[in-house]
Amino acid sequence: MNKERICKTLKKLCLLFGPSGCEDRVADAVLEETEGLYDECVRDSFGNVMLKISSGTDKAPIMLSAHMDEVGFMISDIDEYGYLHFQNVGGISSAVLPGRRVSVEGKKGLILHGVIASKAVHLQGADERKRPSTAESLVIDIGAKSRYEAKQYTDEGYYATFESEYVEFGENGEFIKSKALDDRFGCAVLIELMHNIREAEEKPERDMYFCFTVREELGLSGALVAANRIKPEYAIVLETTAVSDVAGTPPSLQVAKLGEGGCVLIADRSTIYDRELFDLALRTSKESGVKCQVKKYVSGGNDSAHIHKSSHGVRTLALSTPSRYLHSPSCVVNVNDLYSICELLGLILPKL
Repeated sequence: MNKERICKTLKKLCLLFGPSGCEDRVADAVLEETEGLYDECVRDSFGNVMLKISSGTDKAPIMLSAHMDEVGFMISDIDEYGYLHFQNVGGISSAVLPGRRVSVEGKKGLILHGVIASKAVHLQGADERKRPSTAESLVIDIGAKSRYEAKQYTDEGYYATFESEYVEFGENGEFIKSKALDDRFGCAVLIELMHNIREAEEKPERDMYFCFTVREELGLSGALVAANRIKPEYAIVLETTAVSDVAGTPPSLQVAKLGEGGCVLIADRSTIYDRELFDLALRTSKESGVKCQVKKYVSGGNDSAHIHKSSHGVRTLALSTPSRYLHSPSCVVNVNDLYSICELLGLILPKL
């Protein structure tokens, strides 16, 4: 594993514009970063990117999956003053919206800068101050003075995302703050794993499909299409999981801790995971000394929801990195979890 390379890849992917339904830039970057690493490439009509490393055997394949899309916004109306009204794309807490910088999809491939605006606090009534703002009560300001001017640059049906710097902080820069770590983190791990397989100059035991999927944040539909095409026997989904390992949270509700390795899931709200694969991950972690932890709270869901039900049924494992402040412009992960997940995957795959 090349730590410098995987971190460079992660930064490149996180800073790209790619809300659900608008993943093309991320897909292009994935293909740039994986050039020469695969035997076959399919970019389907949905926008999924599926890269195959062949084994030369007729065993049923393995699917490794991470989604390219991030949460964002869709422009629903432009008013007479040039403000953009919007709706959330994905699960975003209203509490993180007012005052945030955003990138707005513009015409002819442009990306515009904007700010999510709300009524000034000193003009709000007492009741308004007590209620959290909703997307419907907010607008995006791109500096336009009229509807006509705004529509020269963007339009209804266009998208927006949080705008955020990629920052390394903490002792030795072990923490990373950025938008879109969900799930560019998983995409970076898949790319690094492809490098590792090619550098080992050995064919895998089974055909391996590295799937960079679309539309996870809004229906999980991309992964379903990919899984039905591949028909794998095993699938491993790389994700992020929301945690609450902050002061004042009871240990039973903290879900997981940053820096203690990837989270292995036994269940979430849409999937019961394969018990043998779950045990294999924990046993491999214990035998190798590579950190791994169990997600302690049944919540959320991911592409596994459709993958495990696809085709003839797929034995599925999810391996997630703990992330603070998920679905915000300031998601936070620990870079050591990135390394642990990549190393653990490399040890699990030959055992399937």
